[in-house]
Amino acid sequence: MGRALTAAAPPSAPASSARQSPWIYRPWTDLLIGCGAWSAPLLLLAFYATTTYARAWTVAFYFLALLCNYPHFMATVYRAYHTRTEFEKYRIFTVHIALLLAFAGVIAHVWYPLLPWIFTLYICWSPWHYTGQNFGLLMMFARRAGLAPSPAERNAIHLSFMASFLLLILSFQTGPSGDALILSLDLPARVTVPARAVLALSFVGASGWALVSMARRGRFGAILAPLTLAVTQFLWFLLPAMIQLFSGHEVPQTRYSSGVLAVLHSAQYLWITSYYQQREARQRGDAHWRFSRYLLTLVAGGIALFIPGPWIASRMFHRDFAASFLTFTALVNIHHFILDGALWKLRDSRVAAFLLNSNEKTPGAELRARGAWPSAARWLTGFTPAARGLRITTVALLLAWAAMDQLHFYWSSEADSVPALERAAKLNPHDSSVEMRLARAETLAGKRDASLAALGRAAAVSPGSLPLREAYARGLIEAGREAEAYAQYQEMLGHWPGNTAALVNYGLLAQRLGHGDEAIDSWQRSIDIDPGQANAQHYLAEAQDRRGEVQAAARHYRAYLQIVASHRDEHRNETASVLAALIKVADAHAAGNQQDGALAGYNAAIQFAERANAKALESLALVHLADFEERQESAVAAASAYQRALAIDASLSDPTSAASDWFNYAQFLDRRHLPERLVFACLLRAEELASATPGIQLNTIVEVRAQNEAHLGQQAAAVRRSSGVVLKEALALPASLFARPR
Repeated sequence: MGRALTAAAPPSAPASSARQSPWIYRPWTDLLIGCGAWSAPLLLLAFYATTTYARAWTVAFYFLALLCNYPHFMATVYRAYHTRTEFEKYRIFTVHIALLLAFAGVIAHVWYPLLPWIFTLYICWSPWHYTGQNFGLLMMFARRAGLAPSPAERNAIHLSFMASFLLLILSFQTGPSGDALILSLDLPARVTVPARAVLALSFVGASGWALVSMARRGRFGAILAPLTLAVTQFLWFLLPAMIQLFSGHEVPQTRYSSGVLAVLHSAQYLWITSYYQQREARQRGDAHWRFSRYLLTLVAGGIALFIPGPWIASRMFHRDFAASFLTFTALVNIHHFILDGALWKLRDSRVAAFLLNSNEKTPGAELRARGAWPSAARWLTGFTPAARGLRITTVALLLAWAAMDQLHFYWSSEADSVPALERAAKLNPHDSSVEMRLARAETLAGKRDASLAALGRAAAVSPGSLPLREAYARGLIEAGREAEAYAQYQEMLGHWPGNTAALVNYGLLAQRLGHGDEAIDSWQRSIDIDPGQANAQHYLAEAQDRRGEVQAAARHYRAYLQIVASHRDEHRNETASVLAALIKVADAHAAGNQQDGALAGYNAAIQFAERANAKALESLALVHLADFEERQESAVAAASAYQRALAIDASLSDPTSAASDWFNYAQFLDRRHLPERLVFACLLRAEELASATPGIQLNTIVEVRAQNEAHLGQQAAAVRRSSGVVLKEALALPASLFARPR
């Protein structure tokens, strides 16, 4: 019923049909299943179960697909293919489009980049299909109840249902996609939120007016089914969007295809198709038709549609089972959407006769009698012992295959159990999803090598999947195998040269392995593709700064700071990087004799550090400010900055930085020709702090201290004995001492 929206406005129902029962089976069955009245309690149950019994619910849902989801697809196939009349009538759909989709499936198995497009089409088409079915059933119930909608009423309901669909699609396409298989237009929320609000009001207003208008022509019982379907449409489409808008919790797009809504839709579909097939069988005089046999046919056929294909592609042709299953799922759904839209139209006299409770004779029986199947098909559907035996064997084989698939899913869903996941991997060694779960489980068990091996197998099974290749490369980095990770990223960029994340990581690995020019080139390529890549801007700035290209580095530091300012929430944990960038930009201003810019930059860094309570970085910014102020002949300001930095150092446990600051302060005092004993005390303190980490810094301090001590002579011993007192004096020097010309 996916394209019932395209049906022409129906004529008024005959008076005789209004006097007949409007129900398909019985009122409560029709309201609960056909009209979706059970949507609210089942949605609440699904929400509770997914948060409390996640794995049990997932396994139960996968089993439920055998009994509900898969059969509902087979119901469409059964309707289109079970008689030659129907097969020929819809030949373009039953043959040509089916072959085209089969060809697309073959291409998707050998060229992975096609899968996201197919899967996205399926995900976005699903809600339209659900909308079409709800709309078609609403029209059917209205006409069966004698409330045939006027053109204006029908158009109002039509537009309201379209509005609900568009609202959901806008929700799907807002912001970047969180799933690599679902493509997104990345629409900004500031555009889609007002549009969704307008669409929500349109749905409520248009559907409300039409239902009230129809209700005035009959009693409440007549409008009950259409009203329930309108509420169902609200629960399925508007409620998730409202939850997302008001709570900020996104509803994954896949929930509409594999979640509880898919089950509700499938049950609704089986409810109406079983009624249609029963009436059709009775009309052609088929006394053998039974619902149980019909359901078994649908279950077996549904299994045949979904399960053997991925297993054969995986086991025989070594294709990734996870990708193959998604490919079959998407293509079977798309074929179902197309075929379903052609089959279910109330303007089709045969469909209308069965669904609108009409007693008008249809040509189905005569056409069925004259439409001969080939002899093999007639024999296969006959009642000979051999034919029955073949059918029973086929059904048994399909059920056994489904049982094996269920077992594989059950084991693979035990995300933390290495033995269970290993059993699933033995059943199908070409399943990337199982290997990824196994990698996580091995990591939790502390088996890093086994985890990395599983990541490698996942990437090997599906080499066309960028996320799997990236996961393996990251695993190599974590294992310290940077050369192998470098080679992996190099190979990945050969297939995906425009992937900015891969370019950034490749640059980092190139830098660590000593390929500096290659690293800079990789980061520059990433920025050329997307200037909003904060990490690439920052890494490139650091690399250029190390090369002494101060002004070039400053340009990228500024770009990094602008990105951070525009996306504060995404970079709230990058305080150190932001402060370093602020200081580097100020240093560049200072080197370029832009005094105002430098002073503003240092002060901005100091204020930012104070707000972030980043004491060590605040001290660093103060030292840079002191150096700048001294070069500007502002000795008073320089002394104040040094003294503030040293006071902060005293509260920290970073002897290396503190030693550097005391040494710089000593040099500053010496340049200002202040008493040498003060300089010597500062050098002693610097040497004491640096002694914990012997190296170049300590050697430099010792050398300068020795020179100063020799120059100080006998007074040095007195300073050593009272160094603490002298240090306090050095930190408390009045500004007037620095204001005097030297």
